[in-house]
Amino acid sequence: MDKRIIYKKTDGSIGIIIPANCGLTVEQIARKDVPTGLKYKIVDVSDISTDRTFRNAWTIDDAELTDGVGEDITIDDINKENGVEEWLQ
Repeated sequence: MDKRIIYKKTDGSIGIIIPANCGLTVEQIARKDVPTGLKYKIVDVSDISTDRTFRNAWTIDDAELTDGVGEDITIDDINKENGVEEWLQ
C-alpha cells in the first residue's frame, strides 16, 4: 500500500501506521488502529521522510490532521458495516 496514516500521540510525538493489505480500506484501518479520539491524516508514502535521524523531532500541526478520528471499533464492527456476516478465521 502506498499510503501512511499519521497522527499525534498524547505525548506530542508523531505516530505512523503502515497499512497492510488486509481487505480493509486505508480509511477503515485508520479508524480502527489510530487510538480512540486522536485525529489523523492519510498521506502518500512519499510525504514521509526517509531520513529517520531526527524522527523523534518530527512535528505536525493539529490543523493538518483532517481525515478523521480514531474510533473504539473492532474488525467485527467494520465487517458489520460492510455487510459481512462473520469474520473468516
